[in-house]
Amino acid sequence: MMSKIQVLDCTLRDGGYCNNCRFGFDNEKKIVHGLVEANINIIECGFLMNTVEYDKDVTRFTSLDEVARIIPQNKEGKTFVMLTDYGKYRPEDLPEYDGSSVDGLRVAFHKKDCVAALEECKAIKEKGYKVFVQAMVSLSYTDEEFLDLIRRVNELEPYAFYIVDSFGMMKRKDLTRLFYLVEHNLNEDIKIGFHSHNNMQLAYSNAQSLVDLHSDRELIIDASVYGMGRGAGNLNTELFVQYLNDNADGKYDIKPLLSIIDEILNEFYQRNYWGYSLPNYLSATHNAHPNYAGYLDDKKTLTVENMNEIFDMMDEDKKVSYDKDYIEELYLRYMATGKSQEEHKAELIENLNGKTVLLIAPGKSSIEEKNEITSFVNEDVVTVSVNYNYPLVDTDYIFLSNLRRFRELDVSNREKCIVTSNIPADNVYLQTKYRDLLCDIDAVKDNAGLMAIKFFAQMGVKKIYLAGFDGYSHDEKENYGESTMAFVTRTAVLDAMNQGMTEMLKKYSALVELNFLTKPHYVKI
Repeated sequence: MMSKIQVLDCTLRDGGYCNNCRFGFDNEKKIVHGLVEANINIIECGFLMNTVEYDKDVTRFTSLDEVARIIPQNKEGKTFVMLTDYGKYRPEDLPEYDGSSVDGLRVAFHKKDCVAALEECKAIKEKGYKVFVQAMVSLSYTDEEFLDLIRRVNELEPYAFYIVDSFGMMKRKDLTRLFYLVEHNLNEDIKIGFHSHNNMQLAYSNAQSLVDLHSDRELIIDASVYGMGRGAGNLNTELFVQYLNDNADGKYDIKPLLSIIDEILNEFYQRNYWGYSLPNYLSATHNAHPNYAGYLDDKKTLTVENMNEIFDMMDEDKKVSYDKDYIEELYLRYMATGKSQEEHKAELIENLNGKTVLLIAPGKSSIEEKNEITSFVNEDVVTVSVNYNYPLVDTDYIFLSNLRRFRELDVSNREKCIVTSNIPADNVYLQTKYRDLLCDIDAVKDNAGLMAIKFFAQMGVKKIYLAGFDGYSHDEKENYGESTMAFVTRTAVLDAMNQGMTEMLKKYSALVELNFLTKPHYVKI
């Protein structure tokens, strides 16, 4: 049976979603070498596309000559492939197959493009390459549509046809149903492939279920080392080949895979983690692209209920392909649905008249430099906590734009809360319009500290001092004075937030005098 099961490792391709494909040239070669040593049958080297500039440290390639640099001269019987998304590479640019580079191309496409994509597959096959037909989001097809696709694939006669669980939402019954449709209708000489994601922690069990069917068909199962892949990641190569070794006469060597994890991938994981998470689970349950969940999670402003409600707002035809502008508009529309409550606005303006405002954010410096803060407070200073209740000073107000933080606040403090309209609350001092306080930099569009600055500037305040406005370290333990407030997010997001805050602080300094009371670490004016 083992001869009928091949493992395709997609670390250098699907794993590239976690590090922008920037593995580094030496690491690319080491990973390929380790996969060959491990006896992996098919090795995917990255993306092939016309729309990028070649960088040897990045696994997005524009030609087969480029990728040939990481492929050993002696392939030791292994098949090397690349993936191209439909429409992102011109088959006419492909040289005739001569064995000097990759042996095959995987063509990924959505249902709406299937006819045109198969024409692209045909052109690639005519050049002599093995063609892998990747029907993305296979569950989006009705049985009738899937059978029609299979009939078209039979006419093409590619190397393999894939069932693709793009969003990690397939349960065993779904996979079994699609597999039997393929098994009973696909030409026998075409291999059946399966590509999974781990949004619901089912990638490993689903792969096992295919093996355990004891089908006579030749199977190709995709996996990546350490499960490295977009969002929740993929089936783990090291786990699956161990299963094959134990249950299907596999001849794989695990040690080289573990070395890849230890020497290369661990570092990427620490900088930009992947794996099962609540947002990725939510995207799967809503049959939506996982990047939507990633976008909402990066905001760190939403509860699970909020995320669910935003997914419920989505048009079905928009769920399949990620559209950043679309999800951003949905997010802003959702956040702006609340009411404003400004009967105390005139009173607040009077209380602020001629006063300096001290905004205290929850950065670590708010605790480390507590003496500077407590000694600064006097009758001419209006103190405002931002997104929490500062424990060392009885602040005059608490400004909140984050529903999570509002829910964590003791109810007794709500009467002095100034909240944005996305927070449903009746017992607060003032509720102001969320949209009116947004800035024009995506990464910090609704950053609470920046919203507070803009709000008090609109209230006529001339001078604002900032405490705890530290910016964000890559080490989440360094970001907050209260450890319970810490959150983990991608380093690229944190860097963008620091840059965005710096830009907006400079911009707002033209509206109101801004001064740091405590020393910031990652931002400046």
